[in-house]
Amino acid sequence: MEYENKLILAPMVRVGTLPFRLLAAQYGADITYGEEIIDHKMVKCERRLNERVGSTDFVEKGTDNVVFRTCSLERSQVVFQMGTSNAVRALTAAQIVCQDVAAVDINMGCPKSFSISGGMGAALLNKPDLIHDILTTLRRNLNIPITCKIRLLSSSQDTVELARRIETIGVSALVVHGRRVADRPRDPAKWSEIADVVAALSIPVIANGDIFEYADFQRVKVDTGASSVMVARGALWNASIFSPEGKLPWEDVKREYVRKVRASCGTMISKVRSTR
Repeated sequence: MEYENKLILAPMVRVGTLPFRLLAAQYGADITYGEEIIDHKMVKCERRLNERVGSTDFVEKGTDNVVFRTCSLERSQVVFQMGTSNAVRALTAAQIVCQDVAAVDINMGCPKSFSISGGMGAALLNKPDLIHDILTTLRRNLNIPITCKIRLLSSSQDTVELARRIETIGVSALVVHGRRVADRPRDPAKWSEIADVVAALSIPVIANGDIFEYADFQRVKVDTGASSVMVARGALWNASIFSPEGKLPWEDVKREYVRKVRASCGTMISKVRSTR
């Protein structure tokens, strides 16, 4: 997994499932993050090869509930994002899925009450020792890249200090969402504070926030100096944002997505491969 000059699909709950990841990849996404999966959920899963649809499924034991689904086509580009507040549990969950994904990312930026009340997501931003424990445990025991996604802290200096500490652990890249925990999507992303993190680190920094057109990918790279750029809402509204030829009509993208959802995974794999 390389993190230089990449266009990246952000993790989005109830959105970043296999059909949407394949759709984004078809239009040009280099790296695709799955939706956040909580470690408590993943440790209850077992790996099953789904020959009927050509996928690898992680299914809750004793049920048919598929918690995470992937396939061979995205093996080199899909990132498994995890919500966790415990190093041992995070490792147990990651070991279940690590052979089928390109990297594992720890969510340290989700501001939702569910995550924060469980000590996950943005709650980790104020627990640098726990961050160190989780990331170090994963780094020492897994042979795939480990990254994390953070939000801005109360001051740019605080964000930089945390980012530097994360860098010393040996993560492969750091995603920075240019908003603070209290900010809302309507609040503009603070690209200048992402630039402060970029200037302080030597590892790749991925900028996230307010990417709505293909031209924004280059604009945020210029303004922040980031190695790569991650898009969430812009891709949700129209997944063809990744195409250098420009966005396709929304109706066309919608129909393509519906075809991917309805088709068998095997059909989707052959179709995406033929277009890339």
